[in-house]
Amino acid sequence: MRIVFMGTPDFAVPSLRTLHEAGHDIAYVVTAPDKKRGRGQQLSPTPVKAAAEEMGLTVMTVDALRDPAFAAALRACDAELFVIVAFRILPEEVFTIPSIGSFNLHASLLPRYRGAAPLNWVLINGDAESGVTTFFLRKKVDTGNMLLQERVPVDENMTAGELHDVLADIGARTVLRTVEMIAEGKAVPRPQDDTLATPAPKIFRETCAIPWEKAAREVHNHIRGLSPHPAAWTMLHDAEMKILESRVAEESSSGSPGTLISTVPELHVQCGSGSVLIRQLKPEGRKQMSAEEYLRGHRLEVGERFDSAPVH
Repeated sequence: MRIVFMGTPDFAVPSLRTLHEAGHDIAYVVTAPDKKRGRGQQLSPTPVKAAAEEMGLTVMTVDALRDPAFAAALRACDAELFVIVAFRILPEEVFTIPSIGSFNLHASLLPRYRGAAPLNWVLINGDAESGVTTFFLRKKVDTGNMLLQERVPVDENMTAGELHDVLADIGARTVLRTVEMIAEGKAVPRPQDDTLATPAPKIFRETCAIPWEKAAREVHNHIRGLSPHPAAWTMLHDAEMKILESRVAEESSSGSPGTLISTVPELHVQCGSGSVLIRQLKPEGRKQMSAEEYLRGHRLEVGERFDSAPVH
């Protein structure tokens, strides 16, 4: 079966590699154009493009998905199936090109967490389970008939970065099984129950502000759900500080939310109820470091306060 694979970030690479190693006929690997990255602003390929070129696969980069030339090139390659992993929203005139259809790998147990950031929201909301879903594309985003799901338990301290790596690997196996089931005529698509749908909207800077007024468990979930990228942030001494790792603490105080209640052995901050220990952080303009490292070079007093809004 002839396939076109579409993807851009690291999350998609294991799926592409697994399909290639299994010997599937990949006509094109479609990804985003090269762009300037890093401190030196050097032009560099997407992770998917770099991996595809390493495997000797033919790469097609595209900027405008509605460009008639893009659709014409896809039609000309006679692919029977499009496989999409962490790519952009395809227009209907593109995803309906292959004879079998187009399926997507989504990083949640659909219909839960439809949207741009399922991996983050499952942790922010404190769910004990996550997973991946493959489903056929339809015009309304993330609503198509499901093919396969794979579940995974979520530890209470797991970060978004850790869940990303777990789901990328599980997703690769699920993508391969989905392609094989379709090729063998054994795929049985099933509709989603829209009444169980929950959103996973795009993460913005405002989303990342730490809500110290909430309970300690919710603050901790907020931090790990955004770690390491884009990272939860707070303000201290008129400067932004990103918080990358925390733990829920037993102790509490009568101080207002965001108040520093101890610096031994780590930064211990009061929440709306309960408190959290800050273990890893990144001060503005500095590298990531442990709270212990930070305290060696910064004198903080009990009673100082972290704010969830920047000073203007």
